[in-house]
Amino acid sequence: MTPTRVKFYQTGSFAVGNRLLPADLRAVQSDPTRTNSLTSGHRACQGCGEALAARYVLDAAMRASKGRLVTVNATGCLEVFSTPYPETSWRVPWLHSLFGNAPAVASGVAAALKAQSRTDIRVLGQGGDGGTVDIGFGALSGMFERGDDVLYVCYDNQGYMNTGVQRSGATPPAARTSTTQAVGPEPGNVFGQGKSAPLIAMAHEIPYVATATIADLRDLEYKVERAMALHGARYLHVLVPCPLGWGSTAGQTVAIARLATQSGIFPVFEAEDGVLTASTPIRRHVPVEEYLRLQARFRHLFEPERRADVIDRIQAAADHNIERFHLLSGEG
Repeated sequence: MTPTRVKFYQTGSFAVGNRLLPADLRAVQSDPTRTNSLTSGHRACQGCGEALAARYVLDAAMRASKGRLVTVNATGCLEVFSTPYPETSWRVPWLHSLFGNAPAVASGVAAALKAQSRTDIRVLGQGGDGGTVDIGFGALSGMFERGDDVLYVCYDNQGYMNTGVQRSGATPPAARTSTTQAVGPEPGNVFGQGKSAPLIAMAHEIPYVATATIADLRDLEYKVERAMALHGARYLHVLVPCPLGWGSTAGQTVAIARLATQSGIFPVFEAEDGVLTASTPIRRHVPVEEYLRLQARFRHLFEPERRADVIDRIQAAADHNIERFHLLSGEG
């Protein structure tokens, strides 16, 4: 069954209540009987966006699959903080693979289920941007090309946070990491490098590609449910701010994710068969400076002096996203 997107019309507030909605349209996280797929007791940092996203995604996927789901997890922060031997915080069938082969392992699980004619069990692969955009990218592309019946989710915190905050292919320009120091005439990560995994996924013309953030729970849950209603290779890219790597406070994680979308830095959209079908309009357009100032990884753009030249280049990239994905009109 195709999921129903619930539309709210409040102005001046980001709060959404459930009281007037029928039970089947309420957020998965509002259900006291939800799976609670990633339960308490894990060792994530305070304010970890990845921990929030993983719980939201897996709970929604478990509801959509009626509890018949196998999850394959790449090495990375999510695996390390949730499964310190001999403990685990996972309450779903869960397999740990190597850093770069989670898509291949997920494809193998899907193939084994197909050989057994088990069409009732679904497969979800997941990993961070290091294991997805870089190390596991070849395996992911192969999964897309073959059309394996897997939903793969990338939790993008824009760096190798688990191993010391090194730069990844998803690290934004000018960001300070341990391998892109804030020194020299062009401090931080250089412009023109990296890649957009969602756009590359679209180039494979797979059935479904979407982006989301932890700042919009209902949008994220809807996209998981939409993806689970389809078959074949599907890809969901979720922005998950990392207080440790981004140099932000734990209480600002959701706010920073929201500013990423409101500034146009992170476009939120859907695509089917390689064609853009919908985008989430910006409700309150803000300059990129509001987003950058909350993160110590961009502090060198403001201290000891404001680097207007660099900020303007980042603003130009955000403006390009707004035009490309129709973020001020919401027309896909």
